[in-house]
Amino acid sequence: MKIYIAGKIFGDPLFREKFAAAQKTLEMEGGGNVVLNPAILPDGLAVAEYMRICFAMIDVADVVVFLPDWRLSGGAQLEKAYCDYTEKTYRIMEESR
Repeated sequence: MKIYIAGKIFGDPLFREKFAAAQKTLEMEGGGNVVLNPAILPDGLAVAEYMRICFAMIDVADVVVFLPDWRLSGGAQLEKAYCDYTEKTYRIMEESR
């Protein structure tokens, strides 16, 4: 299964670590999951360019997994609206305790 991770990136100094941990969890959930992680994109692109790339990743994903902080991110809110519009399957990852 191809899984795209969505969550807060801009303004979160630990976003790379957070997304890496989510990727590891999702890879372990099922054998052979391919995780599409936007946090590994290089620095230096415009916000609109990041969103175009992320929408393309969403298009090829089987499912989008939203991290618990997705509501704090304008980009993740756009991704959620895109999922709703395109009828892409998604789920919200529970906050680990």
